[in-house]
Amino acid sequence: MTGLASRPYVAVRMIPYKDENPTELTPILTVGLIIANVAVWILVQGMGVPEYLRASVCEFGLIPVELTDRRVVGPWVCPLGGLTWGALFTSMFMHGSWIHLLTNMMFMWVFGNNIEDSMGHVRFIIFYLLAGLAAAGAHVGLNSSSGVPTVGASGAISGILGAYIVLYPQARVHVFFPPFWIFPMRAYVVLGYWIVIQILMGLSQLGARYGSGIAVWAHIGGFFAGLVLVKLFERPQLVGAKREGRRLDRREIRERHYWW
Repeated sequence: MTGLASRPYVAVRMIPYKDENPTELTPILTVGLIIANVAVWILVQGMGVPEYLRASVCEFGLIPVELTDRRVVGPWVCPLGGLTWGALFTSMFMHGSWIHLLTNMMFMWVFGNNIEDSMGHVRFIIFYLLAGLAAAGAHVGLNSSSGVPTVGASGAISGILGAYIVLYPQARVHVFFPPFWIFPMRAYVVLGYWIVIQILMGLSQLGARYGSGIAVWAHIGGFFAGLVLVKLFERPQLVGAKREGRRLDRREIRERHYWW
């Protein structure tokens, strides 16, 4: 999640682009979420054309003071009185730039398909939305007087990262470090590094007057929500098969309702 002009994952300077963790279920909701985010960017946000971008972020973004009724401290970017509570959901599908969208969707694809594969489709979408709400709650709780709109799928995606590090810490993830370096690394190293950077950035924001423009506490809140919620939503049979390298029979998946 981010303000109007920031780029949340660029600060980490690493981009996972694939993992060595094959899936059993077709990741229809992971793909669907990616399509939905891209469609919103094109159809609602005008692919980043400034007037459409600002209007969409102000209308559908999450503005903490609209929920807390606090006096605005710092920049007042948008006229108040928008969606209020509905923005908790709509802000998950909005983005601030092309790079913001593309990096979020890359993280979504690399890690989301495995988490959907470990929960089933219905459980996965409930988990995703709850992680996004937890991320938004963390951001609002620590920025209750902010009038700056927050947008992005990264809070909910952070929940996916938290779930992944619990379920598949030893999975190999291929990471691109701009501008030239590519390394295969264990998931616990990649995601552990990521969350440590987020926490350090978050602590540095606590002493800043207006923050950095990146909703780091949303990332942290989403990640730890994922850590907590994953055991409530995982399918142990699916996770166990993946860890052992076993292929499940399609008939078994269907008959045992693992898909949901």
